[in-house]
Amino acid sequence: MISHENENGKVCVSTNVFTDIAGTAASNCFGVKGMAARSVKDGVYHLLRKESASKGVKVTFHEDNTISIDLHIMVDHGVNLNAVGSSVISEVRYVVTNTTGTQVRDVNVYIDSVVIG
Repeated sequence: MISHENENGKVCVSTNVFTDIAGTAASNCFGVKGMAARSVKDGVYHLLRKESASKGVKVTFHEDNTISIDLHIMVDHGVNLNAVGSSVISEVRYVVTNTTGTQVRDVNVYIDSVVIG
């Protein structure tokens, strides 16, 4: 949880807020089919529905009130993986910082699968 304090009071932002914002921002990028989650049962990555986008996101809080975000995504077949990764990093960093006022130290993108069709 991150706290922002000013002369008017204190605002605490929970982990769920960051994961929802980051998951939605990543899912809206060109070439991203959706967020991915690994099944414990069979070890296969599955495409998450839009309402479960935050499950493919891990947020780490640092002592200097910054955060690091890990994203597990699935991409469309035929897209430039480097371009999609760069786009996701930029978009997530921008949206999270502008929405919450929290500095993002790192955004790490893991492309877990390519969706064909």
